Amino acid sequence: MSEQQEHVLGEDGQFHVEDEAVDLGVYRWEDWASLTLFAALALIVFYQVFTRYVMDDPAGWTEEIARYFLVAIVFIGAAMSVRKNNHIQVDYFYRLIPKPAGRVLSTFVDVFRCLFLGYASWLCWLMIQRIGSSRMAIVDLPMGWVFGAMLFGFALMFWRSLLVAWRHWQQGYSALERPEVEGEAR
Repeated sequence: MSEQQEHVLGEDGQFHVEDEAVDLGVYRWEDWASLTLFAALALIVFYQVFTRYVMDDPAGWTEEIARYFLVAIVFIGAAMSVRKNNHIQVDYFYRLIPKPAGRVLSTFVDVFRCLFLGYASWLCWLMIQRIGSSRMAIVDLPMGWVFGAMLFGFALMFWRSLLVAWRHWQQGYSALERPEVEGEAR
């Protein structure tokens, strides 16, 4: 028996597997909200397929509602990515510039992200004010709900970006400066 096989097989010669403990503490409420919305979206799409292909009488509301659920999932899920600081980022230039310049640039990126998301939240709020009480095309619900989900997502991204910027300020570096460092507090 090889060394690798000895590690896989127990003393009794049987194959034993021990799963890692699942830590649900790493998930925040926006993760669960995104999962819940995704599950609802899956049910709506399943119902749409069922009514269209099995019953041959498609439910017209499902396509519109599924589209709006997808919008909500994207914006609330984006807040999860901001919290984890795993949006697309380019760290190549940080390897070429001096560390103090990298720190300044990293701080600028954090400040710019916060300002952008705060401004996007404000623009979303203005959009809600302009559309007033206009209704969805098929379902008689206010379009403000869709833009409300976008506003909620942008506001949550803004809040999470402030927390990420504060964390970067406290630890003295960001993932842009030290991409090899794993396990940042999230």
